[in-house]
Amino acid sequence: MSLLESESEENTPLLKGDVDSDDDAYKNRWRSIRVMYFTMFLSSVGFTIVITSIWPFLQRIDATADGSFLGWVVAAYSLGQMVASPLFGLWSNHRPRREPLVCSILINVSANIYYTYLYLPSSENKYHMLMARTFVGFGAGNVAVVRAYVAGATSLKERTSAMANMSACQALGFILGPALQAALSVIGETGWSVDLIRLEFNMYTAPALLAACFGIINILLVILVLREHRVDDHGRQIRSINYVSEERMTVPLDVEGDIDQIAVVTSNILFFIILFIFAVFETISTPLSMDMFAWTRRQAVLYNGIILACIGFESILVFLAVKVISQRVGDRPVLLGGLAIIFCGFFILLPWGNQYPKIQWADVHNSSRTQQVIDTAALAPNATVEYTGCPAEQSWCLYTPAIHLAQYIISNFLIGVGFSACNVMSYTLYSKILGPKPQGVYMGWLTASGSGARTLGPVFVSQVYTLLGPRWAFSLICGIVLSATLLLAGMYKRLIAFSVRHGRLLE
Repeated sequence: MSLLESESEENTPLLKGDVDSDDDAYKNRWRSIRVMYFTMFLSSVGFTIVITSIWPFLQRIDATADGSFLGWVVAAYSLGQMVASPLFGLWSNHRPRREPLVCSILINVSANIYYTYLYLPSSENKYHMLMARTFVGFGAGNVAVVRAYVAGATSLKERTSAMANMSACQALGFILGPALQAALSVIGETGWSVDLIRLEFNMYTAPALLAACFGIINILLVILVLREHRVDDHGRQIRSINYVSEERMTVPLDVEGDIDQIAVVTSNILFFIILFIFAVFETISTPLSMDMFAWTRRQAVLYNGIILACIGFESILVFLAVKVISQRVGDRPVLLGGLAIIFCGFFILLPWGNQYPKIQWADVHNSSRTQQVIDTAALAPNATVEYTGCPAEQSWCLYTPAIHLAQYIISNFLIGVGFSACNVMSYTLYSKILGPKPQGVYMGWLTASGSGARTLGPVFVSQVYTLLGPRWAFSLICGIVLSATLLLAGMYKRLIAFSVRHGRLLE
């Protein structure tokens, strides 16, 4: 090959496959990466397809469940994911990735079927929901494997785009999940029964069944299409450690060097905060809208499903914009800007003015108000007439100004933009900090930190919101966002790519 031909190849865009040994290897590598995109998409669908209906379903199957328990149910998914992520990440570092992927998806499918039959137990149904969501989350621990695979199978120049594409697929699932739930809400709470398998097919069970079907499709794709690929920061194919131990493999020169552990810890903290903030937002949306706008359970599921679907569509546009903006200004400024937008979103959501929400039971007249509240509370979940408004037992409802629908929608828009930018930039930066080193365990810890945030976030907001109201809850979130901004500013110079840190590439 002549020198001119060699230089021409080096200047060919990466997306045309110049870094691969041949065109077949390049096509095979990207075919496998797209399977990971689809896996991330289905993981997102599996979570969001029931998120807006969990609260009304919980009230329907167990009248003893309250708003505080809802926080634990939502958190259970992330708790399961937090435990599973490092385990699946470690497994993927030493064995073919098909193994942890197929195992995790099977767990997810089984847990969704379990969720479908939550009405069967004669008592303690709320704890069965808690267990079902925990196992669904455990199956979702494969996100660590997906991120590690994409990070290891892309060059440094390809990675931001690949991570943005993966986030776009996740956002597409975020759109489709609530949209499907909203569409399936037309089945109604009664639906129809399939006596042969003791199934009640309604607006609450249909989404979980659909998620289980998606999981089966995902297993087939992983088995039939996925192949092992690993490249260095320049895009050159290197041997995968999934078949040989790290000690026995020949490590390329570009892999030598230590990882900045302070940058790793900082990235995990930032990712924790970003996911914590969004977990608070997605958990509180249904109870907040029912309290402030006097929506019924069915209206809350439908309207919040539509709003979340719009946020997901918005996220796709943000990911497309991020790929362009990050090439011009870098990853860190985009992350900083995203945090600023999130702060504005929660600040706008603070209650203002002198109008107050409709109080639940305020229009019921009885000589004994205490008895009326008790009777209505016992009746409401299964009654023909559903009482709406801010529950009187939440004392803050009596003195906290109402949040207006316009505030709610604008806040949703801003938080959606900010979170989408922060989410993709945080783990793109993280994968670059790790470089070409095996990333399974590290990605497992990143996913675990995010899952820990999604565990604590719902519990935090359900307790603070129930006891103190939205003013305290959202003020505390604003303080947390400011803390994250200060941390990012203080560690700004350390959050750089592995190859840049060791002087092999220019930033």
